[in-house]
Amino acid sequence: MQSIRSIFLLLAGITAFVALAVLTFSVTLAVGGILTVLMAGRALSLKMKPAPVRATFKTKPHSGENMRIWNDGRGTIIDL
Repeated sequence: MQSIRSIFLLLAGITAFVALAVLTFSVTLAVGGILTVLMAGRALSLKMKPAPVRATFKTKPHSGENMRIWNDGRGTIIDL
């Protein structure tokens, strides 16, 4: 009777260990898959080019000279 109980407890322990290992592995795969999809989406969205911006022409205040100001999508450029 003692040996049957020992075998039962051994099998129950092994079963619990395997179940927790499978659960850990599946959760790890799920989180890895979600992160992979998010990273791929971010990488693809960064590759999209911004829409071209038309140059605006303004004059200097208090002066008759002209200066050009435009934005190329990466920053404002001021041509004095």
